[in-house]
Amino acid sequence: MRLKHLAALCVLAPLAACNNASTQVTAEHSDAQPINQAQPSVDLNSLANTLKDRWLLTDSALVWNVTDTHEDHIEMSGEQTSAIIYYGNNGQGNLTLKRKLVWPMLRTIPNDTHASLIHDFDLSISPRISLDGQIVKQEQLLQVRLDGTLSLTTDLLADQGKKVSLTRTLTPSPTKPLMVERLTFTNNARETVKLGLDKLDYLFNTSAKDGVYGVYKIQATSDKAGEFDLASGQSLTVYVDFKATKSGQNTRFDGAKELQARLDYVESLKQDLQLETPDPILNKMFDFAKLRGAESIFRTKGGLMHAPGGGRYYAAIWANDQAEYINPFFPFLGNDNGNESAINSFRHFARFINDEGKHIPSSIIAEGDDIWDGAGDRGDCAMIAYGASRYALAKADKAQANELLPLIDWCIGFSYNKITKDGVIASDSDELEGRFPAGDVNLSTNMLTYGALVSASYLNNELGRSDIANEYQARASVLRGNIEGYFGANVQGFDTYRYFDGNTKLRAWIALPFTFGIFDRKEDTLAALLSDDLWSADGIYSEAGNKTFWDRSTLYAFRGIFNAQETDTAMRYFKYYSRKRLLGEHVPYAVEAWPEGNQRHLSAESALYARTVTEGLFGIEPTGFNRMNVAPYLPTGWDNMCLNNIRAFASNFDLCVNRKGTDSKGNDNFEITVKSDGQSQKISWDGQASIRVNL
Repeated sequence: MRLKHLAALCVLAPLAACNNASTQVTAEHSDAQPINQAQPSVDLNSLANTLKDRWLLTDSALVWNVTDTHEDHIEMSGEQTSAIIYYGNNGQGNLTLKRKLVWPMLRTIPNDTHASLIHDFDLSISPRISLDGQIVKQEQLLQVRLDGTLSLTTDLLADQGKKVSLTRTLTPSPTKPLMVERLTFTNNARETVKLGLDKLDYLFNTSAKDGVYGVYKIQATSDKAGEFDLASGQSLTVYVDFKATKSGQNTRFDGAKELQARLDYVESLKQDLQLETPDPILNKMFDFAKLRGAESIFRTKGGLMHAPGGGRYYAAIWANDQAEYINPFFPFLGNDNGNESAINSFRHFARFINDEGKHIPSSIIAEGDDIWDGAGDRGDCAMIAYGASRYALAKADKAQANELLPLIDWCIGFSYNKITKDGVIASDSDELEGRFPAGDVNLSTNMLTYGALVSASYLNNELGRSDIANEYQARASVLRGNIEGYFGANVQGFDTYRYFDGNTKLRAWIALPFTFGIFDRKEDTLAALLSDDLWSADGIYSEAGNKTFWDRSTLYAFRGIFNAQETDTAMRYFKYYSRKRLLGEHVPYAVEAWPEGNQRHLSAESALYARTVTEGLFGIEPTGFNRMNVAPYLPTGWDNMCLNNIRAFASNFDLCVNRKGTDSKGNDNFEITVKSDGQSQKISWDGQASIRVNL
C-alpha cells in the first residue's frame, strides 16, 4: 500500500492500518494467508463518541427531553396503511405535527407506482380543547418517546396557565386501514380542572374520477366529547381514528384495541432474532431495524407485498429492495408475513420468465397489475437469482426451493446471455437507475451474478442436482477471474476497482467484492472506502466528489469489511453509524438517501442493517438447508456476543461466541456455542477462518 493510502487510513481507521489489528482472511473466501497477530487494546468507541446525542436510550424506548428547537419525521406501517409523522417544535417551543397517511390499496388514477391514496392531517385536525372554558391555543412540547409507537407530551397553555399535560400516542393499526392517536390528558394542578373537548368529525370525500375504486371516504373521528372534571392527578383518555375506506368497507374501529395490537406486534418481534452484545446501542438499533423491516408489508389483492415506503413506493415490489435486500433476511427473523411476502414476490417475478430473452421488469406495481421497467435491465436477474438462492437456503423448505429453481436458472441464463467478449455481464444500468453513470458493464451486476452462482451452487447440491451445482461453481470461478481482469484498476491512486470501463472516480460499490468474499484488493479498497474521497460524517458517498449518500451502499460496505476480518475497523465505523442513526438528529432507522427523498425511512435499508449483523458481524452464510458457515469475530474488548432465537434453516437456535483466553503465542482462542432443541454444540475456534456448522 502506498504511503499516501496508509496516511489516509491512519487518519480515519487507525485500528487496521496503524495499530496492527488482525487482518486474517477466511480460508472459505480467499487464498490470502492470514496474519496471525494478537489484537491490540483499542477504543472502538472513539469515533462514535465524537457525536452529540439528542436522544436518551432507556431499556424500553428512545426519549428526547426537549430543551431546544428540533423537527424530525418517522414512518410506521401496518398491513393497510402507512403513517409518516412530522413532529417537533417551533421557535416558540410549541408542538408542530403533521400526519401524512398512505393507503396503498386505495388506488388512485393513473394507477402507477405512486398511486396510493395519501392525505395530510395537520395539527388543527384534532379535538378542540378548553380548560375551565378557555380555549387552549398552544401546546408546549416537553418530551418525545419512541418505542414502536410515537408519543408526544405537551403542556396545554390556556390564558390562566392551568397545569394540564397531554400525551399523544400515535401508531398505525397492524391490520386495519387507520392510524390511532391516543390522547391522554393529566391534571398536574392541585385543584380540579374542567376539561372541554369538542367532537372531532372530519370528513373528506375524494372525487370518483380520481379513484380506481370510486369515491374514498377520508375521516378523523374522536370517541369522546363534552366537559370532564379532572381532579388533581386524574387522567382522561380519548381515542382519535384517522382512516380511509372505499364503499362497503367498515368505518368503525376500536382505537384502544388497535393500539394494543400494535404494542403486541412490536413485542413479538423482539422475541425472535435477539442480538446480545456489550453495546446497548447496537442491540437497540437492531431491534428497531427488525421492526421497520417487518412492518412494511401490505395485504394487497396480489398477496402480501413488502414495500419500501417513503410516501411513494407501496403495493409493489422491486428486484433490489425485496428480492436482493430483504427477502434473504426474513427466514432469520422467522416472521410469517415476511416469509410469505418473500415467496410471493418471487412468484410475481417468475410470471415474467419468457422465451424471447426479454428482461424481467425491475418492479411489479399496482398490487401486481402492472410493471415498471423505466431503467431497462438494471441487473435485475442477478438481484433476483442471488436473493432467491439465499432465501431458499435459509428458509430450508424443499418444496419452495424446487419452486424457485426455474426462476433462478432462468435468471442466471439471462445474465449469461448478456456476457461480453471480456467474460463479464452487461446490463443497461444498475440499482441507481442512471442517477450515476454505470456504463455498459458495471461492477454491481457482476458481483451479484457471482453471488448468485455461489449460492445457487449450494442450493442445487442440496436438491441433488450436482451437475448443475458444479457448473455454477465453475462459472463462479471463471467470473471471479474475469471481474478481476475487467474491473481491477487504479482509481484515484488506489489499487481497487473501477465501477465501469472509463470510470475515473471512486464509487461506494467497490465494497461489493468484500461482501461476496473476494479480498484480492483488500488493503487499497479498504483505504479507499475510508478515505476522505468516500467516507463522510453521513456514511460513504456514492461517488467521490459528490455529497450524495445512500445508506444501502454504506451498509453493504460495513458487512463487507466485517467479512474481510477487519472487525475492529468495521466495528469502529458501525458503532458511529448506529449511534448517529439511533440517537442523533434523524432517528431511529437506516435511511434511503440524501438529498433525494430527504432521508426517507425506506424499509429494506433496515434489513440491510440487520444483515450487517447476521452476515457481517456473525459471518453467517447459508450453505444448505441445515448447514452454514459462521465467522463470529469478536471485536477487541468484547468477551462474548449472541444471536438468540434465529429462525433460519427451519430451526430455532442460538449462536454465541465467547473469548477463552490466549494460547502460548498470544493468539486469542474462542468457543462457539450453538443451542437448538435443548441441545448444545460447543466448538473450539482459533478465530482464523469461518467454520462449518451443521444443525
